[in-house]
Amino acid sequence: MSGGTASVDQAQKLDTLRRNLCKVIRGKDETIEILLISLFAGGSVLMEDVPGVGKTTLAKALARSLDAQFRRVQFTPDLLPSDILGSSIYSPKTGVFEFRQGPIFCSILLADEINRASPRTQSALLESMSEGQATIEGVRHFLPKPFLVLATQNPVDFHGTYPLPEAQLDRFLVQLQVGYPDREMEIAMLYDRAITLPIDSIEPVMTMEEVADIQQTVREIDLDRSVAGYLVDIVARTRNHPLIRLGVSPRGSLMFFRAVQSAAFLSHRDFVTPDDVQRMAIHVLPHRLSLMPKARYGSMTKAQVIQEILSELPVPA
Repeated sequence: MSGGTASVDQAQKLDTLRRNLCKVIRGKDETIEILLISLFAGGSVLMEDVPGVGKTTLAKALARSLDAQFRRVQFTPDLLPSDILGSSIYSPKTGVFEFRQGPIFCSILLADEINRASPRTQSALLESMSEGQATIEGVRHFLPKPFLVLATQNPVDFHGTYPLPEAQLDRFLVQLQVGYPDREMEIAMLYDRAITLPIDSIEPVMTMEEVADIQQTVREIDLDRSVAGYLVDIVARTRNHPLIRLGVSPRGSLMFFRAVQSAAFLSHRDFVTPDDVQRMAIHVLPHRLSLMPKARYGSMTKAQVIQEILSELPVPA
């Protein structure tokens, strides 16, 4: 596998893209970095956090920075799959049914509070997230490339919500928590928004065509077989760990592979290191796991189990 790194022009645009997002969400550099890693790995993102920490704002800022066709869908219990995918509508003028595209036909889709919709509606995204297409009324429709789903959910208020099933969670590359800002960042945020909103001043940095080029470059990042073996050993350990009921799938392995390539790319390297694997394991793997009851009752989190696995396995030199 031949290596690939960012050109000078790409590196400059990536730096500007980071600054755009950091200007809108202060003090969350690592969260923004993981979001960009997911974008260039070609994976969707699930942002789970309390209301009001900037999840939706971050998604809008990313779409503006990429000059992307952006759609936002507020998921509610009465939302139907056709409200997302589209449907055929009878036209009195022509006397035939005409297909009207739903909001999913865009480059970046914000699925706001995705867990408030019924499982039937949630499943409307499954094919699109994994294959970049949607089969509607027996006809296959291709989505724009690249296509990215940014979904948000509130982990606190469970009234009237439907937890995402394992099959849906497995299609998200990473699960992020934005978190509260620290004291100084929150004070700075108040002054930033005293007169105007920072997001209003964001200008496009690159196009989705350039994002697609970077995604192709990411796929050319070199990953030594010893490091690939380390990655697979981590995944395999989740399948026979005494505290884990359901481990990481082969789909998860491939997405993990893409994530570490993207992490190396954004670190200006044309090769993956074990540090990339360890860093991304915490973001890519936990939401794919299902813990045994004794782990849950013992207040063991999924991230802690992954950390335990990382501490047990030998790291390749």
